[in-house]
Amino acid sequence: MRILVLSDIHSNYTALETVLKDAGAVDAIWCLGDLVGYGPDPNLVVETIRQQPNLLCLKGNHDAAVSSEMGLDTFNGDARISLLWQRRMLTAENLEFLRPLPSLLKLEKVTLSHGSPRDPLWEYILNTFTARISFEFFETPICFVGHSHIQSAYLQDPNTHSITPVILRPGQAQSLREGRWILNPGSVGQPRDRDPRAAYALFDPEALTWEPRRVVYDVAEVQERIRKLGLPIKHALRLAEGW
Repeated sequence: MRILVLSDIHSNYTALETVLKDAGAVDAIWCLGDLVGYGPDPNLVVETIRQQPNLLCLKGNHDAAVSSEMGLDTFNGDARISLLWQRRMLTAENLEFLRPLPSLLKLEKVTLSHGSPRDPLWEYILNTFTARISFEFFETPICFVGHSHIQSAYLQDPNTHSITPVILRPGQAQSLREGRWILNPGSVGQPRDRDPRAAYALFDPEALTWEPRRVVYDVAEVQERIRKLGLPIKHALRLAEGW
């Protein structure tokens, strides 16, 4: 069984389309939130995700912001400009899809969260300190998170409960049978780990394996459309270097 796990598409349809093609046939898609924000294609992204069969989809902080469930004062200036534009652009149907989405889901073996299981909308898991705290807030062996835009993995030793960051190479499957894991597939539409390639992962719940992946997409084309729409130039520039 193959489940496509993706997160933080951020209105980048070009990257999403490339990821869907690169992943190939899958049995289900788990999206960890932030479909919108930053990029030029909010409606195309939401509509594409909505149409996927066997979909589980979470709500990220940007999704909550555009669907008017939270104020924009917690976002920086450029992010606010983008979110205000996306609020105007999104169709009523796409807004209605985003509003009821949960920001955390507990399945039999896996917990899904946009941010951390402690604070599903806002907390970033960026180091062993925040990972250690987060392990206390879910009971399943595995937790998938997004939000940081960084492809990452943290392992909790079953005996000592020590936390270790694990470097996983794209294209190589990692067994998840030993210990407890927090895993981030990275960002489809705006990576921030100095690798501009779109990031995602494949999860096999039967074999209990996790395979992070990266794929090249047409960054320049997305940058040009951001510029033409008059959206913040920062959101175009960072795509080329993954920062």
